[in-house]
Amino acid sequence: MFDLNAVSDAISLLVSTPSAWFVVPIGLIIGLVFGVLPGLSVPIAMAVFLPFTLYMDFLSAILFLTAIFTGGGFGGSVPAILMNVPGTTAAIATCFDGYPMARQGRHNEALGLALAASTVGTVIGYTLLFILLEPISRFVLQLGAPELFLIAVAGLLLIAALSGKYFWRGILAGAVGLMLGTMGMSSSGVMRGTMGSMYMLDGISTTAAIIGLFAASELFGLARKDYIVADASARQVKLSLIAKGFFGAFKRWGMIFRGGLIGAFVGTVPGVGSTVANLVSYSFARSVSKDPDSFGTGNPDGVIAAESANSSSEGGSMVALLALGIPGGAGTAIMLGAFAMHNVTGGPRFISDNKDIVYAIIGGNLIQALMLAAVGILFLRVAVTIVKVPLRYLLPAITILTVLGSYALSGTMVGPITLTAAAILGLIMKHYNYPAVAMVIGILLGSMMEGNLLRTWQLSRGDLGIFIERPISLTLLVLLVLAVLTPLAMRRLNARLVKQIEKK
Repeated sequence: MFDLNAVSDAISLLVSTPSAWFVVPIGLIIGLVFGVLPGLSVPIAMAVFLPFTLYMDFLSAILFLTAIFTGGGFGGSVPAILMNVPGTTAAIATCFDGYPMARQGRHNEALGLALAASTVGTVIGYTLLFILLEPISRFVLQLGAPELFLIAVAGLLLIAALSGKYFWRGILAGAVGLMLGTMGMSSSGVMRGTMGSMYMLDGISTTAAIIGLFAASELFGLARKDYIVADASARQVKLSLIAKGFFGAFKRWGMIFRGGLIGAFVGTVPGVGSTVANLVSYSFARSVSKDPDSFGTGNPDGVIAAESANSSSEGGSMVALLALGIPGGAGTAIMLGAFAMHNVTGGPRFISDNKDIVYAIIGGNLIQALMLAAVGILFLRVAVTIVKVPLRYLLPAITILTVLGSYALSGTMVGPITLTAAAILGLIMKHYNYPAVAMVIGILLGSMMEGNLLRTWQLSRGDLGIFIERPISLTLLVLLVLAVLTPLAMRRLNARLVKQIEKK
């Protein structure tokens, strides 16, 4: 399975490339800063600093960009925990338990947990990439439009898991999200919901919509308070408490490992990415928990499940890039640009002809994850002081940054307008107990679901029997049916047992 000579050459390559270890810490800090600022996503950071990689050797360039990726993956959790504003879309589920922990004065612990989960999640993702690179790349190559459509449908089932007692409201919110996600020019060349505006041809800005839906209602709520943490005695910033949270995460090895596996697997699917991995892992952790009602109230397991998955998905997304030469998302698309700048072509031939470089990239990222732990703790020592800043100063700054960030995403007023509209919608949804996360899932999966359904329709010439003719799609279809029917069967069984007990 392993080419030991290539592994040995990779180690030599890492040792003999000191420039890589100079740019990696810089990349981590850049990623952390861009991850912390809502709206300024990690792909934006990678795009801004891509031209600098032209003056680096190929290995240093890729490690620099992956360091931004890694730092941003964790950086997005900081505002998610402290302000309920996901710094990146991959930190959505981190808000669910991270922010309640912060409101309880456990912000140091929550950030330490997130850092540990991110560090170990990154290690899990790249370790699996190292072990299973070739077999996984062959499996991903077998995923066609029917399979990707069913994977999107599976993502929509998250609505049922995350809506709790407001199931039908969640379904309605998810349906509206699907419609919003398919605005603009369709895969078949038809315009929908653009209202005649050329600026809407690309659809709504997903990141701006997500920040608006999650952040706005919370910012309006915070406007009536003096500090993020109400209790003055709990507004403490201690490195020892952050470290306690960091090492405390290792008592939950099972949760970290499970989230890491889910994230790595979901990350291998092109177009899905860390955002869906974050939500899938959180949903699964809640569904198998002995105390599911504690999720959303400050359960540390929720933070660990979310952060370990979104970080491990980075290693998974590198599968398509290295093995197939196909970008799995915006971040890896920019890395593919770095490949082109250095006259390197990704794909099966790249792996077979340059195993030493592939193993060096993987090994460099494993070391990079350990560096994240050190850099992250020092970064948190500064970032966590937000809890000491009065909200009358903090809220205007957050509002300005989110508006500027949403403008930077598109370069037009579509971003800020989308942010404002989503903010109003989020406020109304919170008032009437409609789950915003259901709408977010719909927005994220709308275009992917529609595009793959259209390609499936074209591939089969209108015969939906294609879903049961292909082994992988048939397996996914069976799993989806079981996922829907099993909870219903369990509820009926429990109801019967309760009746029998009452009769006795």
